[in-house]
Amino acid sequence: MAIKILSVDDELDLELLLTQYFRRKIRHGEYEFLFAHNGLEALQVLLKHPDIDIILSDINMPEMDGLTLLSKINEMRNPAQKCIMVSAYGDMDNIRHAMNNGAFDFATKPIDLDDLQVTIDKAIEQIQYIRNTQAEHKQLVSIQDDLTVAREIQQSILPHSFHPNISDAENIDIYATMLAAKDVGGDFYDFFPIDETHLGFAIADVSGKGVPAAIYMAVSRTMIKANAKRGMQPQECMAVVNDLLCEENLNSMFVTVLYGIYDIKTGEITYTNAGHDRPYILHKDGSVEEVNSDINLALGVMGGLTFKQNNVTLEEGDALVMFTDGVPEAEDKDHNQFGQERLKETLSTLQGATSREIVEKITANVKDFAGEATQFDDITQLVIKRIR
Repeated sequence: MAIKILSVDDELDLELLLTQYFRRKIRHGEYEFLFAHNGLEALQVLLKHPDIDIILSDINMPEMDGLTLLSKINEMRNPAQKCIMVSAYGDMDNIRHAMNNGAFDFATKPIDLDDLQVTIDKAIEQIQYIRNTQAEHKQLVSIQDDLTVAREIQQSILPHSFHPNISDAENIDIYATMLAAKDVGGDFYDFFPIDETHLGFAIADVSGKGVPAAIYMAVSRTMIKANAKRGMQPQECMAVVNDLLCEENLNSMFVTVLYGIYDIKTGEITYTNAGHDRPYILHKDGSVEEVNSDINLALGVMGGLTFKQNNVTLEEGDALVMFTDGVPEAEDKDHNQFGQERLKETLSTLQGATSREIVEKITANVKDFAGEATQFDDITQLVIKRIR
């Protein structure tokens, strides 16, 4: 596209001089000149042609001088529009005033057109740089808008009602949160009824961060839930999902998962741990026990695997506390980790707490420990407490 140049000068012969000197660039479509003879006319031209790139303005003109015109142009707040001021060599006070008030450069009369060409070339470089920056900014804003929508979508697919549609649901107390380190995360939690007396649940952590992890998270969650609802045992469900993930795993991603089935009536949990952090049981008496289970490979690492499953029973008042590694691996500004011991200490102070209280206390302690350090990993928790 042609660079649009507005020449503002009450000397009419300047119009002929510019069009003659720059005739080749005008003929080749590189420059397009527009002309005004004072500041008021220039403002009218700018209203009709807001895409003007360069204003070449005399300072001393009737009706509205160049300095006033410059102030009006500044009010338009278009950083990609450059003003080159023109005045007599002896008028340096006005030229200095123009430069201090945002003029890009200046030229003195009689105008040296070769020098003016260099000044215009410099202005064009600045204009192109600013426009490229503006385009990149718009692109970043668009990406940020998309990420905001993606975050909302991701959060919406996670359960936010902690009252499962299952018989005797009043016998359990469930709460969970997922705090993404970036706009979108790779962690997820889920729980859903399998039949009238059994509740499936999962907590998982996808390798990597950001959008790729979020997409893999959505796929993994869908596969786990779809196969779990077919009534598969945890070890079978994990084997099937693992093979499905391995079939199309182009980026060598994987996901650690703790998937289990909770018996509402007995408190028994049958579960498979696929490379995930071992959970804890906060007992009714306030003691804390690590669930010492078999740990299988994460899903998506290698196809054709078999998985082991384990059993544990929650007594009345016990809570199963599950989390992703964003909890124990949270760091302070000196790169010290929150660690498993601090997590156990936190749990030991929560005798009789509800699931929500447990989650919120762990979150608060992790944030207090990290202080001003940037959260570098997703932090997800899922707590299931047996009421009776």
